[in-house]
Amino acid sequence: MVTREDNDVMTRVDAASPGGQLLRRYWQPGAAASELTDEKPIKAVKVLGEKLVVYRDTSGNYGLVGEQCPHRSASLAYGRVDAEGIRCPYHGWKFNGAGRCIEQPAEPKNSNYKDEIEHPGYPVQKLGGMLFAYMGPGEAPALPRWDVLAWEHGRRWIVKQDLLACNWLQCMENSVDPSHLYWLHGATAHLGKMGEYDEKHDFIPFEHGIMKRRTTGVSGGGQGEVDQHPLLFPNILRHVLKTKNVKDGKVRHNLQFRLPVDDTHTQVYVVFFEPSDTERTGADATVSMEHLAMRDAEGNYRLDQVLIQDAMAWETQGPVMDRSREHLGTGDKGIVIFRKMLREQIEQVRRGAAPLGCVPKEKERPLIELDVINERIGVGVHKRVA
Repeated sequence: MVTREDNDVMTRVDAASPGGQLLRRYWQPGAAASELTDEKPIKAVKVLGEKLVVYRDTSGNYGLVGEQCPHRSASLAYGRVDAEGIRCPYHGWKFNGAGRCIEQPAEPKNSNYKDEIEHPGYPVQKLGGMLFAYMGPGEAPALPRWDVLAWEHGRRWIVKQDLLACNWLQCMENSVDPSHLYWLHGATAHLGKMGEYDEKHDFIPFEHGIMKRRTTGVSGGGQGEVDQHPLLFPNILRHVLKTKNVKDGKVRHNLQFRLPVDDTHTQVYVVFFEPSDTERTGADATVSMEHLAMRDAEGNYRLDQVLIQDAMAWETQGPVMDRSREHLGTGDKGIVIFRKMLREQIEQVRRGAAPLGCVPKEKERPLIELDVINERIGVGVHKRVA
């Protein structure tokens, strides 16, 4: 059973909380690169409870700094950029990407006052059309070059959902809860002619998180069909699907980033990659972004779409689900494993060690390809033991 105190440790995301300290050891998706344009190079964002602005300066460099200017607290979201950084719209104080104040127009030219100013500033890297930020202490670890972000043999694009009114952990527990697929998603999730619930589930911890393996159609004694994809710790789901109503349906790989905005809100970005013999997309290219509205004009969930079926379930659990009131069963094994991993990694950070999957920059891999299988739609084949 999860106590309310345990629930608080796992769900809070601010810098003073154990969970927030863990999340800050990982690169987090602050924005899509296409959300910044020449006309609007600055965007206000909230990440892990911090009010920030992400910007692109006139040299093409990206930055992420605190939104409120440390001078008189005006918002830098209304500022301006130049080749060196971002300038406050109120009195012109200027900051570089590290948050260092580099100019104070109203101070004497020989003043060193600007050197005394401390302002939040976080490193930003662009990959797969997303802007990732490292908000933790010390030197940033390597930014994982997941296959969907780094592949170039096809088309890549991004879908941004409406802001979710729920805690990030509700979204991620769903990723190791495969028994919900049959009931929540039904025919919209390629279940074919499966007339009744007939599944076997395995959860295999590995170097990047938890590999989830669902085998359907096993009750008759056959091998069944395998659907395998990982939860990438702590807040990413790697997935694959096949388009419907398209001749010779197209395979679409995706990464679903569940960004903790604050304790009660989550922003989902889904990066899609569709392999192609004719199209190429560079890993460092800016790609298009679409918006996915969760509700129709009457305010009802658009439940004909898988992503929104999930969102309905997460939001209706409440802003922060009270896990002290739940009753887990045999089918919730994956959730238990994930929570154990989360608590272990929180403790790992408390001890001053690097958490799961965080490696030094010098050990960065140019491509991390993941063993994703969905035999039902013809993606991969699971190697069965005789």
